[in-house]
Order: sequence, then structure tokens, then C-alpha cells
Amino acid sequence: MDSALSTPGRIGPRTLLLTTAVPLTGWAIHALTLHKRLATTRRDPLTGLLRRDAYTTRARRLLARHGDDTAVVMVDADRFKAINDSLGHAAGDTVLAALAARLTTWAGPRSATGRLGGDELAAVLPLPAPLLEQRLAQLVRMLHSPVVLDDGRTVDVAASVGAATPNTAGVRDLSLLQRAADAAMYGGKYSGRAHVATAAHTTVPSINGRRAGRPGTGVWGWAA
Repeated sequence: MDSALSTPGRIGPRTLLLTTAVPLTGWAIHALTLHKRLATTRRDPLTGLLRRDAYTTRARRLLARHGDDTAVVMVDADRFKAINDSLGHAAGDTVLAALAARLTTWAGPRSATGRLGGDELAAVLPLPAPLLEQRLAQLVRMLHSPVVLDDGRTVDVAASVGAATPNTAGVRDLSLLQRAADAAMYGGKYSGRAHVATAAHTTVPSINGRRAGRPGTGVWGWAA
């Protein structure tokens, strides 16, 4: 009885450290686990790009911070279905992951890069107007480099690119800038070069998620 009553009196700094360290460590591990789970839900597992919601949040912050010196870029793999049909979906996944990695490298760490669905990728980044054309040409070259599959086969790939800025499109709303960039991209699909949107591209109509017109006609393609 006396031993039990005297125990609290023997608690010193070392004992207190040991008793508090365990729950703190447990919480740290728990917080790290939650952080990893959150990061997983925010990113597409195949490409590593942000999912739509996370991408949209970050993209809007970049637009608010950089204003006119911001570019919204839409990327769509050319003839992606043909790759899946002829080489298999594993090859298609490898190609898509490679395109996403190239877009991420090109856009840099200050950007928002996302997979909006299927083979539709997007990036929002700080990009001053004088550098726009040069940087977009660089992106097209990167996206047109062949991809080596896991079995050693080489696949020729290409992607169409459209871009919009607050200056060229006349708006700062992310949805309208994506719509404009998307319309410019599909208006020049398969042309082998990037297309920059004008204000007219923000008003392109959409029918069931696809825009009227035919790719390559200079009119329009899919909806954002």
C-alpha cells in the first residue's frame, strides 16, 4: 500500500518524457498516415497528376496570384484509342503516364497539372506573354518524342496542345480559359503545333460534352 502511494512522488522528468513520448509518436504516425491517404486521393494513381478537384483548387490560386502572366494549357493524346486497340491497354497506360511526366516536367514545380479524364491533361502555370509561343513549341516537341514500352518496343506518340491566357482570351475565369484552350486545341488537332485561344473560343457551344465541328477544321472539338 505504501509503495503504491509513494509511486507518484517518484515521477521525474525522464519518466514524464517516456510517458508522453508514446502518445505523441502515435499521433505523429497517425497524422503521417492521414497525410499519405489524402495525397493519394488528390492524385491520379496512373499519371501522378492531380485529380480534377485538387487541380482546380490549385489552378484558381495560381490565376489569382499571377493574373495575366498565367497560361492554361490543355493536352490531348492524338490517336490514343488506336494505341490501346493495337498494342493493348498496358501500352496505352505507359504512353499516358509518359505524356503526363513530360507535361509535369515542362510546367515545373510552381504549376498545377491535372488529369481531367481519359487522355485529357491540363496545366496552369505562371508564363509571361513574351515566352508563351516559345514555351508551347518546346512542350509540343517533348510530347512528340517516342515512348519506350516495358517490353522494349518503341511507340511513336503525338499530342495536341491548346493554350489560353487572360490576355488572349479576355477572361480570368478558369472554366472559360479551359474552354477556350480546349477549343483552340481541337480546332488545330493533328496539326503538330500548339494553338493559342482568342476571345471567340470562350463562347464555343457544347453538345453533350462535345463541341460542334470537326477536329482539324479550325473550328472546334470537345468541351472542357
